[in-house]
Amino acid sequence: MNAFEWKGVFPALTTKFNSQDELDLPLFAKNLQAQLDGGVNGIILGGSLGEASTITEAEKETLVKFSLEKLEGKTPVVLNIAEGSTREAVRQAQLAQSWGADGLMLLPPMRYKADDRETTAFFRTVAQSTDLPIMLYNNPVDYKIEITLDMFAALIEEKNITAVKESTRDVSNVTRLVNRFGGRLKILCGVDTLALEELVLGADGWVAGLVCAFPAETCTIYRLVKEGKLAEALTIYRWFLPLLELDLHPKLVQYIKLAEQEVGIGSEYVRAPRLPLEGAERDRILKVIRDGIAARP
Repeated sequence: MNAFEWKGVFPALTTKFNSQDELDLPLFAKNLQAQLDGGVNGIILGGSLGEASTITEAEKETLVKFSLEKLEGKTPVVLNIAEGSTREAVRQAQLAQSWGADGLMLLPPMRYKADDRETTAFFRTVAQSTDLPIMLYNNPVDYKIEITLDMFAALIEEKNITAVKESTRDVSNVTRLVNRFGGRLKILCGVDTLALEELVLGADGWVAGLVCAFPAETCTIYRLVKEGKLAEALTIYRWFLPLLELDLHPKLVQYIKLAEQEVGIGSEYVRAPRLPLEGAERDRILKVIRDGIAARP
């Protein structure tokens, strides 16, 4: 696939496992087809929702190559990089390119709270090691490192840093980014519960979580907002919000996998140390999911 636009809905896909803790590629393929049918504009592999911290390099390679084969260039395949060392992040970027990935999502250094200079150097070094387009993940709430506007100003000297996954939880940041950089940086909302708001403010896309179980609804909201049909978008969004809130919890992987299972395009197998939900917690989350399914617009 040639260059693509960071625009539209990009699901952060879950990694499907079977009862033996191996990749479940047939189930992954089923979900991938549901995403395509729903109208997504790209896919992201190995993000937080893809259990990045527990999948192996060989599994990442399998997922990238399998996705490329199934998608046949119809939609871009983006691999997430979440590493502690600059050297390892560079190596992963080069591997992703050699496997055929179309782009990268890049987290700041993990397990060390780098300062602004160190974070900028980290991102710049990785960007210089590949010519794949890169979306930087700005999530100071979960990762304790904020990419400031001044840091972005320095970072966009690298031509392949072309997008930001905006997860600061401050919707005004969309306007700040547009005012400062115009269209130079594509902005994708990374928080499901703020997506409609950020799309209205001019975000170009949505890195979505609950899309894994509800692709058609997610893509319809995006499309309606961009067509200016806000009242119609709001009707779906108001129905969707209790489900979207499952994306904000430390157990988002278990919650979203349970939703995928309920709609028939996933399973609740997770990789340890995560464990499947049980007892009252599982009952509570299932009720949210089933109430949502019952009232589906």
